[in-house]
Amino acid sequence: MFDISPAEWTAILLSLRVAVVATLVSTPIGIAIAWLLSRRDFWGKAVVESVLYLPLVLPPVVTGYILLLTFGRKGLIGAWLADNLGIVFAFRWTGAALACGVMSFPLLVRPIRLSIDAIDTRLEQAAGTLGATPWKVFFTVTLPLAAPGILAGMILGFAKALGEFGATITFVSNIPGETQTISSAIYALLQTPDGDLAALRLVIVSVIIAVIALVMSEVFARHATRRLHGR
Repeated sequence: MFDISPAEWTAILLSLRVAVVATLVSTPIGIAIAWLLSRRDFWGKAVVESVLYLPLVLPPVVTGYILLLTFGRKGLIGAWLADNLGIVFAFRWTGAALACGVMSFPLLVRPIRLSIDAIDTRLEQAAGTLGATPWKVFFTVTLPLAAPGILAGMILGFAKALGEFGATITFVSNIPGETQTISSAIYALLQTPDGDLAALRLVIVSVIIAVIALVMSEVFARHATRRLHGR
């Protein structure tokens, strides 16, 4: 029952790598966009917010197909990246990370934006009156105060990326050892005779990883909150 095969370990480790890369790359972008939406009013803001949350309401297969049209070898951006920089996303693990990052991005941004919204702007203004530059205010006041939301967003994004399936399999297919994550491995095992037991093992592993991620999120968020309140 618990004898995990090398192929299953490969899928597990690949899922972790894809989820970690997707989260780490998305976080700085997510913080910037969350701050922009929270602190700035500009023309087209409603459109930006709508596009941001599209992956939550669109079928994942649609998102994956859009990524294929955009970042595929013959896509609008993918062709230029492949020809000029040698960067290929389609049918590579990096493409899986891209798909997971796109699908998890709204869940990552939302807690960060809410956390920034909750910050008293007078604290930022006070730092500015004391001579701090906007960048220094951001890094010494805004970012530390938004830390619990950032941690929560990262964990939610990681959990979503870990379990992503539809967009990933549409964009990068299901190639063992290259793009086969836990979700796609479970799907493949359910289509093969006598694959139920192996699929169950991967389900258990994915549940354990998700629970650990959520517990860590709660622990880190509480620790960050205590530090902010000087406890």
